[in-house]
Amino acid sequence: MANVSPTRGDISSHPDASEMRARYARMLGGREVALVDGPVFLLGLYCAASPWIVHYTTSQPPLVTHNLIMGIAISLLALGFTRAPERMYGLSWAMCALGVWMIISPWIVGDNPDAGVVWNNIIIGALAVILGLVCAGTAAKATPRP
Repeated sequence: MANVSPTRGDISSHPDASEMRARYARMLGGREVALVDGPVFLLGLYCAASPWIVHYTTSQPPLVTHNLIMGIAISLLALGFTRAPERMYGLSWAMCALGVWMIISPWIVGDNPDAGVVWNNIIIGALAVILGLVCAGTAAKATPRP
């Protein structure tokens, strides 16, 4: 009977071993902020759905559209952080800018917003600023110095 059990050799003898190690190191190189990607995505989803959660769709139509667009933008940033971290973590500062805009937007975009709408956007904006700073700080710490 023939021996059909697979034999596994040492990968160090593989001709592409060094390239595979380098690719693996590149793939894991920007993942220091991986735990922040999920909360950023959830924050974007909440921001997009917040007009219906806080119930201001009829009283503040401009803020409904605004929060929907901003929530989609924050979610897309989170997906970018997940998909291409080494290229996207430079945009962590954009996340901070979106957070600051979310804090001041009820008075600029809205029409005499009530306290619930204002606090909703302030909390979303503050969380976006904090998460953006965490992403930016961790990415700066992980970037190799020349």
